[in-house]
Amino acid sequence: METTAREFNQKSSQILAAAARGETVTVTKNGTPVARVVPITGDDVPPFPSDPMGGIELPDLGLPELSDDGIEEVLKGMGS
Repeated sequence: METTAREFNQKSSQILAAAARGETVTVTKNGTPVARVVPITGDDVPPFPSDPMGGIELPDLGLPELSDDGIEEVLKGMGS
């Protein structure tokens, strides 16, 4: 299926519904293809929301491991 940018703007919900049915829609501007709306398969979507920042690597600062109780004690000593 092919549509113009103007049609895409005016009929985006119908075009998205076509993609949901499995159709690939090419969007053109002045006759030149500029975008493609494709259906998403189950393999394309992670089973759970992913972090938009990706994984975070924290440097090892050589600090001692603290339990929840240990953290509470440190915070109490800071006047919180």
